[in-house]
Amino acid sequence: MTVAARFRQIFRRPPIVPVVRLTGVIAASSNWRSDLSLRSVAKQLTRAFAVKSAPAVAIVINSPGGSPVQSHLIYQRIRALAAEKKKPVFVFVEDVAASGGYLIALAGDEIIADASSIVGSIGVVSSSFGFTGLMEKIGVERRLHTAGDKKRMLDPFQPERDADVEHLKALQAEIHQSFIDLVRHRRKTLADDPDIFSGAFWTGAKAKSLGLVDHLGEMRSFLRQRLGKRVRMQLFAERRGFLRRWTSSSVDRLRPDLVGAMIEAVEEKAHWQRFGL
Repeated sequence: MTVAARFRQIFRRPPIVPVVRLTGVIAASSNWRSDLSLRSVAKQLTRAFAVKSAPAVAIVINSPGGSPVQSHLIYQRIRALAAEKKKPVFVFVEDVAASGGYLIALAGDEIIADASSIVGSIGVVSSSFGFTGLMEKIGVERRLHTAGDKKRMLDPFQPERDADVEHLKALQAEIHQSFIDLVRHRRKTLADDPDIFSGAFWTGAKAKSLGLVDHLGEMRSFLRQRLGKRVRMQLFAERRGFLRRWTSSSVDRLRPDLVGAMIEAVEEKAHWQRFGL
């Protein structure tokens, strides 16, 4: 190596990889928790991919899933930006990338997980409560009037009907098939295992053997190995001014809808507890 080449190497700026963290339950919106949605992450993604000198963009995922629509919207935005800016995407799984969380992970050109990460749950779930017995016990009468005999479908205050359940399962099957098609499209090295699309989930180590992830490791070591020891990481987080912090947190805490807050907290906890987290 010439002196001039060595000089350029020493004083060359280290590569900077933008990092976007996607953490939480995936949902359109909530008054009481920080849900993961396209709206909540669009600005960070745009800013990260706008770094012209970046050799790649890193996405860190820690999500038990949630809304299939928001999951797909975030996936599409990442892939669109990657194509527009011509940058590879590395996805790093922390504790869990399950269900919608794994769908987002599919946006990565390479997926890296810890050996103990939870990965998979490629399926669709719908849950609700039935209050008919409780209403009879406390003497409450449900009065519901509709125009259209399907408008009361799956009403939790009325007995469940077989036709309604069949309709719901048909919708779930359609969404599940779209999920399966996306996995097959993005993951070319899937193992021939019927459980992959059963809704089951695995450790990162097992997921690697099934072809659901590419590597085992963590972000800093992986990027240093791939892009050199001088690589630097720059986190792109959501910007919040004083007024936005007040309106999105302080005002919500003053709201009297404590029942809504409790229900959302239980739902969020249930998402994480399903994977032992």
